[in-house]
Formats: sequence, structure tokens, C-alpha cells
Amino acid sequence: MRMTGVVLVMLASAGGSAGAQTPAPAGQPAPPPMTNLQIIPKDTPRPQVLQQMQNIAAALGVQCNYCHVIEGRGGRIDMASDEKPTKKAARGMMLLTRDINGRLPEAIAKAPEATTRVGCATCHRGVPIPKQITDVVTDAAASGGAAGGLAKYRELREKFYGGQSYDFSENGLIATAQRALAAGKPEDALTYLQANVEYYPKSARSYVLMSQAHMAKQDKAGAMKDLEKAIEIDPNNAQAKAQLETLRK
Repeated sequence: MRMTGVVLVMLASAGGSAGAQTPAPAGQPAPPPMTNLQIIPKDTPRPQVLQQMQNIAAALGVQCNYCHVIEGRGGRIDMASDEKPTKKAARGMMLLTRDINGRLPEAIAKAPEATTRVGCATCHRGVPIPKQITDVVTDAAASGGAAGGLAKYRELREKFYGGQSYDFSENGLIATAQRALAAGKPEDALTYLQANVEYYPKSARSYVLMSQAHMAKQDKAGAMKDLEKAIEIDPNNAQAKAQLETLRK
């Protein structure tokens, strides 16, 4: 299930940004009360609301101004405003999440306390729009070709590698290459797979798929070379052995 392109962020409001709303020191006026709480119960203590907001923002890798009107130094600050589409959509996403969590125990036949609940990070994992890496690369390739798709992959890998936002294992570009091959674009598939073996030189699966791309280009010699490389890396790779034996006949 994919919770697309909206944030489950900041559905409350006050006189300043969420990060700035800490309890007032003794002797100072208390911050103004929060208004326009529609999903979070209106009697929720202020610190709990702020903590929930901060947790959600962190899960999506965004700041308060993604949903709230915060125009910067000297600009307008209106935390209660509903004018941003992201904030309006976020309310629906919170209700959807609540509904899913309510249905999960019955769906998986577990007690509520034994059920893993879904939350923002379940889908978003540090990005506001939770697309799979294969979708992102394919979209970029639609306008920029395989070179554009690969450039987008490298950009995201540089920025997000080591986190949980995208699949940067050998599977990420393999899945992208499979999609390109299925679309009749073997040259694009080879572009992705050649990049993949830069990152994962021991990826026998990449070489097996390369052989399929070369065969799609009527390059039998290239396909055999790929399969030989796959077997060199993984001598027990039955798929590569069988395919190579077939091509040698």
C-alpha cells in the first residue's frame, strides 16, 4: 500500500513554528492555545501534539512549512491556515492510517497488542513522496532516456544512500533493467546493468540479465560472455549454466 505524495504533518496550529513551541519559562506568558485541531483530539496536551508533529515531519524528511504557512523572516506565519493542499490532504491520510490500524488485527488474525501498526515511516521512509526507486528512474528516463534515468539514480544514491528511503541494493537497478527489457528497450537495460556491476561487481544476477538484453539485440556472443562471467562469480548458478549450455548448441 502506498501513501502517495502527501504528508501526515502538522494538523494543528499556534503562533509560531512547531519546533519553536516549547513551554514558556517561569514568569513568562504561556504560548497561545492551539487552534484548528481537527484530527488530533482538541484536549491533547501541547507537548504531545508538538512531538507528534515532529515525529511525522522527521518520517517524511520535511520541515513545518511543508504544510504550514511559514514565510520566513518578516513574512506571514499562520499555523492555523488550511490554504496549503498538503495540509488538507494530510488530514485524510491520518484518517486513512487510523482506519488501517483499526482493521489490521482482524485482517491478520492477531490481537491488537500483537499487531504492528502502520505510520508515516511505513511508506515514506524519509521522503515526502514515497515512490519506489524503479518508478523514479523510469519516470526520469521517459524524458531523458536511460542516461537521464541513471543520472537520477546516482543523484538519489548520493543523497540517500545508507538510509531507508530507496532500495540501493543490487535489486534496485536490476528491477529497473527488467522493466526496460519488458518494454523492448534492451539498450536501456544494459545501461542500468552496467552501472549496477560498478556498484556490485559480484552481482551474478546482473550478468544473467545482461545476457538476456544482449540476446534481445541478437548479440549471441555478448550473451555468452555475460553468462560466463555470471558463472565465474557464482559457479553454482544453475540458471546461468543452463542458458549458456543452450546457447552453445
